[in-house]
Formats: sequence, C-alpha cells, structure tokens
Amino acid sequence: MSGQNVIRESEVGGRMAGNLESIPDPWGVRRAENLLTTLEGVLSARVVTTPLGEVSEIHILAQAGLQPKQVVRNIESALLAHLGVKVDHRKISVAQTADVKPIEALEQGAVRAQALRRVSLFGGLAVAPSSRGHRVKVSVTLTMGDRTETRDEEVADTPRMRVEGAARATVAALESVMEKHSLILEGARVVSEMDREIVLVVVRGVGGRESVLLTGTAAVRENAEQAAVLAVMDATNRWVEARRTD
Repeated sequence: MSGQNVIRESEVGGRMAGNLESIPDPWGVRRAENLLTTLEGVLSARVVTTPLGEVSEIHILAQAGLQPKQVVRNIESALLAHLGVKVDHRKISVAQTADVKPIEALEQGAVRAQALRRVSLFGGLAVAPSSRGHRVKVSVTLTMGDRTETRDEEVADTPRMRVEGAARATVAALESVMEKHSLILEGARVVSEMDREIVLVVVRGVGGRESVLLTGTAAVRENAEQAAVLAVMDATNRWVEARRTD
C-alpha cells in the first residue's frame, strides 16, 4: 500500500540504531544532519561523534536575525520527534551569517517552509493522577507549524493502558488538523526486540472510501508513554500531512 509506513526488519533496526548517544551509526548521523537542514533558518548542520558513536558536538550555521536559543530548541525538538534522540543543548553551537544570495535565500526559504508544514513536533507529555481511583490522566501536546494542540485521555493506571492512553491522545491531537479524515487507534503495545523495548502502534486512517492501516515504532528511551507518542507520529506524519487543513 503506497503512502503508508510498513514495518520491515531493516527499518526497525534503523530506528533502534537512531540513538546517536550510544550506538555507532553513520547512517543515523547523516539522517540527523539532513533533518536539521530542513529547519527554518538552518543553512547547514554537522553532527560530530566520538569513535564510539557518541554525539560530542552539533554545529549549526543559521541565517542572521534568528534567536540562537530558539534554533537550539527547534533542533532538540526535531531530533526527539523524528529520531527519538535526546541531545544535551550544551552540545549544540549556532553560528549565524548574512552572506546568502537573495535568490538562494528565497529558494531555501520555500523548501524549508514546505518541509516545516510536514513536521509535527512532540511538545510534551504529562501523566497525572485522576480524581477517580486507580486511574490517571495522560496529556499529550503536539506543535504543528504555529499551532499547538493538547489532548487528554483518562485510563486505568496500568502500564499497558498508560501506553494506549498516550497513543490515543496523540491520535486525537493529530486529528484536530483534519476536517474530512479521521484516525483510529487500533492497537499500541510494548514489544521486546533484540534486547530492547519498542512501542508498536497500528493506526487506521479513514476518509471517504479510503481506509488504510498505518504502522509505526519507537524505541523506549525516557518512558513507554513517550515512545507511544513518537510511534504514532512515525506511523501517521506523512498521511496526515497529505490531508491536513491549512
């Protein structure tokens, strides 16, 4: 089925290798550099690793007029949302230049503007006790362009239901940018693969006569709930972008 993600053994292995902090993975480094150059105002990016594959430095060349702190925050969010990688902001250095030809700047701006429209960024996750006993409220915040959406799900306080609640809240936030299409979570679970825990989600995209299954995965790093959010985004980002409301 075109236009959707399918799980292949190579893709699962690639995502598990995406933790640049712990696993030597030159392909992951190049993917990170390519991702960073799609961010607004970023002209070039270089990720420097140690011989063991740990990130030691990230060097960014950005256009003049941008706030370096905002550039750093965008970089942290993009790496976390797309690759599941958390990088210490102190490892990111930003240099700025105004030496850009006008036509090149316009072309780069147009390309990056389109790229940013495709990006749904992970904004935050909160799990708090509910007023009802043995239940919790899972809140997920996503940013899409200049729009921020937060959705809540109340679930039983068990590991499995907390993961499912995070996935459902993410689906609801993504649905808010569409009018004629819907997303339905069909399943979210933690699986063990090659001595690692991975969250696997299956989401159904529905609109008119269209009904497709979308799958996504994310390695558990901070916690399983956060991995569930990233897995839903992995499954749906392209599908949602093609059907979102401007």
